Amino acid sequence: MIVHRSGDEPVRSPYTAEPMPLLVRNIRLSLEDSEDRLRSLLAKRLNVPEHAIRGMAIIRRSLDARRKDDIHFSYQIEADLDEPDTTLRARVKRMRPGSVAWIEPAAPIAPSPGDTSLKSRPVVVGFGPGGMFAALRLAQYGYAPIVLERGRDVRRRHRDVLQRFYQQGRFEPSSNLLFGEGGAGTYSDGKLYTRMHDPLCRQVLETLHEHGADADILVDTRPHIGSDRLPTICKRIRKKIESMGGEIRFECQIDDLDIQDDTLSRLHIIGAGTDGEWIETGSTILAVGHSARDTLTMIHNRGVKLVPKPFQLGVRIEHPQAMVDRWQYGAAAGHRLLGPAEYHVVVKKTGDAEGDMFSFCMCPGGEILPTNESPGLIATNGASRASRSSPFANSGLVISLDPAAILPTKGAQLALDAMAFLRQWEQRAFEATGGTYAVPVQRASDFLQRRSSTGCLETSYPLGGCWTNIADLIPSSVESALRKALPMLQQKFPGFAGEEALIAAPETRASSPVRILRDSVSRQAVNIANLYPVGEGAGYAGGIISAAVDGIKSADMIIHRFAPIR
Repeated sequence: MIVHRSGDEPVRSPYTAEPMPLLVRNIRLSLEDSEDRLRSLLAKRLNVPEHAIRGMAIIRRSLDARRKDDIHFSYQIEADLDEPDTTLRARVKRMRPGSVAWIEPAAPIAPSPGDTSLKSRPVVVGFGPGGMFAALRLAQYGYAPIVLERGRDVRRRHRDVLQRFYQQGRFEPSSNLLFGEGGAGTYSDGKLYTRMHDPLCRQVLETLHEHGADADILVDTRPHIGSDRLPTICKRIRKKIESMGGEIRFECQIDDLDIQDDTLSRLHIIGAGTDGEWIETGSTILAVGHSARDTLTMIHNRGVKLVPKPFQLGVRIEHPQAMVDRWQYGAAAGHRLLGPAEYHVVVKKTGDAEGDMFSFCMCPGGEILPTNESPGLIATNGASRASRSSPFANSGLVISLDPAAILPTKGAQLALDAMAFLRQWEQRAFEATGGTYAVPVQRASDFLQRRSSTGCLETSYPLGGCWTNIADLIPSSVESALRKALPMLQQKFPGFAGEEALIAAPETRASSPVRILRDSVSRQAVNIANLYPVGEGAGYAGGIISAAVDGIKSADMIIHRFAPIR
């Protein structure tokens, strides 16, 4: 939708003869109020009788807990009034500026297909959010994409993770929490919050809702789906792609490129019962995640331009969820309408080389998960189920590091060395816990006192924890920043750095340390035509929504260039 300021023209939509609806902001409901009151509160705000409201819909809902003695919900409401245009215009002009605005329906976002024939079907490499939404877009417009996913379908992936890895400790490199149908997003919290202001964000949300996500994601300010619901949604989107002519090939990994005259023409694939084969590609969307380090190394060796970029590194900290609820809700903690509380923290640097330390991927009512793509590594991330019912809360605490400032190499090799730098800390964590895949942990209070943790260890990590000296598993710059940040956070949130707080390490998968350079207009790799890098692995996204939008935009460029498959 397009929102006009109060009193702005036009008051009629260019797409319909009906008067445009109003957007009414900041309708408040206390914790004791029912949403049934919204109509009467809306009528009071607009100074009209309730029967004059022809229709209304919740556009946005957020929880305001800034004041513990005044926790309330705030709503944005779309309203249609049964009132003549001239009267309505005069009424809106009398409203407080910013409290009411006109809503103009946005024109649909639809690419216009080109007329150049594709030499062969487009290929999408990777079936995470970027690749999935790119493939869906191409399928919807008749391009019958081929999707190559190195992991397995979500049903077999679920078995590999929950039974083989969690219960038996048998890690499967081709089917884990990073590789497989839906990518790393499938077993994440499913956070759908983004700072992007792109109309395509709404399309992504509507697609997720259409395939099984709760309608709440369309209105909540910080929506999430949950790791228990994402697998089914991914499977439904895959079935939709297949129903429109798309093809998904699981356990197919690209291990080589055929580049002729600076143009990608073929991909070499391994897996899926084959010793290797070349396939033709009309255009390729490369949507691998940033944990596909072997693929990123391969394309670098084939001449695709990779550059290093700043990345985040740190730890993951876990608290009892009840403690977090008390920090955020005070006496209202436990109220039936208040879900598990979240937090977002930033601790500014104090003049030393370390940058700001900030929270990343905070998971209320969640669990810490292993996010290694290869055996012999330990890396952490967080996730929550839809209900967020775990007794624990966890969050990353990370700082941003510039590879050029911490590594001795220069040029293209620096991009590869940045990936190797992260890997060395993951290997060190694995070795520190005896090669058991248990996560290294230490009480926050013991970390600050430089002493070993002992006693009962309770963590949400599915393979258990192992008392370890965390300072040995993170760079000195991260350790220094953590030692400064934790006491400050303890002052703000009592218990944040106490005995009940567990630090797990390392958090190395917050963002990609490399970027595949692409042209800002054509969205193709700067030196290789027909190759469209997208998503987190390419260094252009940082979450489900941004990766999905990035994939759609590159799919649209292919649609603009070429005619559909006949």
